[in-house]
Amino acid sequence: PSLIHMEFGPLIDYMDENDTNSTVGEQNVMGCVQIHVPQELFLALGLISLVENIFVILAIIKNRNLHSPMYYFICCLAVSDMLVSVSNVVETMFMLLNDHGLMDVHPGMLRHLDNVIDVMICSSVVSSLSFLCTIAADRYVTIFYALRYHSIMTTQRAITIIVVVWLASITSSILFIVYHTDNAVIVCLVTFFCITLVFNAVLYLHMFVLAHVHSRRIVAFHKNRRQSTSMKGAITLTILLGVFIVCWGPFFLHLILILACPTSPFCNCFFRNFNLFLILIICNS
Repeated sequence: PSLIHMEFGPLIDYMDENDTNSTVGEQNVMGCVQIHVPQELFLALGLISLVENIFVILAIIKNRNLHSPMYYFICCLAVSDMLVSVSNVVETMFMLLNDHGLMDVHPGMLRHLDNVIDVMICSSVVSSLSFLCTIAADRYVTIFYALRYHSIMTTQRAITIIVVVWLASITSSILFIVYHTDNAVIVCLVTFFCITLVFNAVLYLHMFVLAHVHSRRIVAFHKNRRQSTSMKGAITLTILLGVFIVCWGPFFLHLILILACPTSPFCNCFFRNFNLFLILIICNS
């Protein structure tokens, strides 16, 4: 399989090589330090992340006070993160069962499972980035168009946005996996990541620079309080965006290096620690 295919779903390669549980900090002949992560750690983190996201989704569903567009988007972001957790748990379970000789599955079935996991992870990447942009835009409207917010961001419009994002994410993910041998897939993913970062950075910068000017125009106390609440929400989401960049950044740097220097010794050393990047992604979810 291609490099991009292996990054999204290493199940088949693992079943063939069965060597991912090596000692931590192994050093190869080229002097590269390769840190292997035990599969049990992947499974534990995946289960914790899965439970946490389920709690977030249930809290939003159960609490009527949270039935608003912003929380609908946050709920969808939790679902996106849950896709990473589910795919990680399923994949790791198959690897552990194979390690202990408890599974004898036809290679064709493993290939189909690998493709499904690839689509889930890729959908999570695209949808997470999309919903981060959507949430940023929602906060922007809340702060700068507070009096018109409910007419701009209606429930029907929010549902339409959610449906469009999920359809686009699933469709693009399937196309990415079908054409995984083409470098254009990596270019598209990296470009989309950069565009979403710039979009979010511009919105949040504008919010922080002009929020105090905008707040002076609103005299009534209850509206000032609403403005303060909106700014707190923007600050919280900015922190979430920063965490997202830290956790997903190494993965996208990995993709960039695949295009820029696939045969370079330095890049190959970076590639060897891909499991660490997966741990960061799981922690973010």
